[in-house]
Amino acid sequence: MPEQHHRPVRRPSSAFDNIVGTHDPAEETRVAHATASALLTRVRADESGMSADRLVAFTSEHGIDEIAELWSKAAPRTLPGALWRLYLLQLAIHSDSETSALLYERGRVELPSVDAAIAGAPVPANPDELVALIDTILRGAFRGDFAVALERAAAFCRVQASGATHLADDYESTEPGRASDLTTRAFRLSSYAQDLSAASTLWRSGTLS
Repeated sequence: MPEQHHRPVRRPSSAFDNIVGTHDPAEETRVAHATASALLTRVRADESGMSADRLVAFTSEHGIDEIAELWSKAAPRTLPGALWRLYLLQLAIHSDSETSALLYERGRVELPSVDAAIAGAPVPANPDELVALIDTILRGAFRGDFAVALERAAAFCRVQASGATHLADDYESTEPGRASDLTTRAFRLSSYAQDLSAASTLWRSGTLS
């Protein structure tokens, strides 16, 4: 039986994706897609930006369980699946910003790509700056170009995945357990990057639902 958490839920970042939703797959799918579409439409219609700000701050006040019930079981390359992954990234960084900053900085140095520039973090980025970055990306999903927000999140994941991979190599001989955890995290982040990039492409073609 899953461990019960009180609100707000602040799970350690090593377990940020181990959250379950409801038990009826057909109902989960219907609710996930309907709520994601309605929410995005409503927030984008609010020109004041207040609705977007509330959604960015939602998990700090209410935890992640309410969102998990709506979107955690959605297919990765769907609108609810993409929103769920954005919230998971936010949760991971808010829960352990120091580790997130460590992974990001190592990945920024090691990764021979423009992903760090696309993600948009300061150089170097401290923990507070990464928290601000992921909140900005999430706010951009609700207020700005949704495809761009997804691409920035995907780039962020690729940078962190690189950092986790290189740190895993560092710890392989001295702390194999930690190395294994970092390798698992790198794989998860790489998968999120692929899903978010694919969702961005689908959004631009008008087929993300």
